[in-house]
Amino acid sequence: MQLFGENYEENVRLLDDLTGAGRSFDVVSRDLLIGGRRAKMYVIDGYGEGVTLERMTSVWLAVSSLDGVSAMKEFIDRYVTHSEVETQRDADVAVRGMLIGKTLLIIDGFLDCALIDAKTYPMRGVEEPSSGKVLRGSHDGFVETLVFNAALLRRRICDPKLTLEAHKVSERSETNVVLCYLEDKVDRKLLSEVRDKLKRIDVSSVAMSQESIAEAMMKGQWYNPFPRVRYTERPDAATACVMEGEIILMVDNSPAVMILPTRFFDFLQEANDYYFPPLVGSYLRILRMVIFFLTLFITPLWYWLIKNPHILAEHYHFIEIRSETAVPIFVQLLLVEFLVDLLKLASLNTPNAFAGSFSTLGALVLGDFAVQARWLVPEVLAYMAFVAVANFAQPSYELSYAFKLLRLLLLCLIAALDTLGFVLGIVLIVFLLFTTKPIAGKEYMSPLWPFDAKALLALVTRRPIRRDNT
Repeated sequence: MQLFGENYEENVRLLDDLTGAGRSFDVVSRDLLIGGRRAKMYVIDGYGEGVTLERMTSVWLAVSSLDGVSAMKEFIDRYVTHSEVETQRDADVAVRGMLIGKTLLIIDGFLDCALIDAKTYPMRGVEEPSSGKVLRGSHDGFVETLVFNAALLRRRICDPKLTLEAHKVSERSETNVVLCYLEDKVDRKLLSEVRDKLKRIDVSSVAMSQESIAEAMMKGQWYNPFPRVRYTERPDAATACVMEGEIILMVDNSPAVMILPTRFFDFLQEANDYYFPPLVGSYLRILRMVIFFLTLFITPLWYWLIKNPHILAEHYHFIEIRSETAVPIFVQLLLVEFLVDLLKLASLNTPNAFAGSFSTLGALVLGDFAVQARWLVPEVLAYMAFVAVANFAQPSYELSYAFKLLRLLLLCLIAALDTLGFVLGIVLIVFLLFTTKPIAGKEYMSPLWPFDAKALLALVTRRPIRRDNT
């Protein structure tokens, strides 16, 4: 702790050293003369709101005398027109406030400084996020600026019970984290658990925003691929969760918010379900569940069946492979799994100008060329094409990759142990599901375990919107 002293020159030297004024080009310092006293203002270029600062500076420069003003608090009450302002004696705390966008003002003769929250952040528009698009409904999305994200929630929940509780994580990066919940609906035990986990986070930086926070809050289980936190970039989806008593965790510099608690069946819901009538929404949700579980089992089940053709009824023999191939089917399945991921990664780094060429090349590699060269059989391409397309029917990338890793595990176990491997793989998947420990809250498989028929029905089908169902 470094406190401001009575010597103005020493205070200026201290702040110049702590803020990096003169070393960093974006740290702007301005000498002023206010009421016959020396003063200095510090602000980060790009954060300061020019119109507000210019208006206040014009008022200060017009002050003829500060006689009778003995402390910074009195100066603020008389001459600072901005609403968000505070005093601070600790120079380290004051500089941290300046580095997150506040304007720091010191005046000769005062033992503390003023921190004026007249800032603006560089930001993009609140356009609809690329993931989770809807045909109807709102087309806005969260951005990287915490204040604007809070405003998007406030716009939808005009309730004084809505609480946005601020926390800071990491001593070095001083990242702002906000817990959003309804005071009268939130589970107090869950809220206390989340607060405690935030306080115990001990990391030097949260450069990866919400992912860094999530991993710091999680217990072990690195071997478990199932996601233990759910994200959304849609304000309407976050609003619905808050109204149902859940907690939203917003991290500064991230457009994705975390929804707590997280349960497995929550990943099977999507915003589109609620922008259609209940019957259509229920059909879409059930279809999504069936297709998504097929992505886990369809290729392992097909591979197991072609390894054991004797158990197939006569009218199911059409699934057998008729083409000649130089590569074992197990190797083909693994190869296509890796190629699909390779194409996904490559598409992320492909400039728009080359997108057409990339698509053509991908089709050639996974199409006629691979079949004619007898690397792949058409059946493998057909089943893997279904899996690749079906993965996009589920909005959670984390769950998609969890299923992919488990699908690969099933294929390896079947290749090694045949029927026993298939059974062991299914048992292992069930074991992982029921032993997954969420960041906070109830059991991961709730409401299936512990069983709650009414809650499970509400997740499987889309209920009509009533007073207590958002």
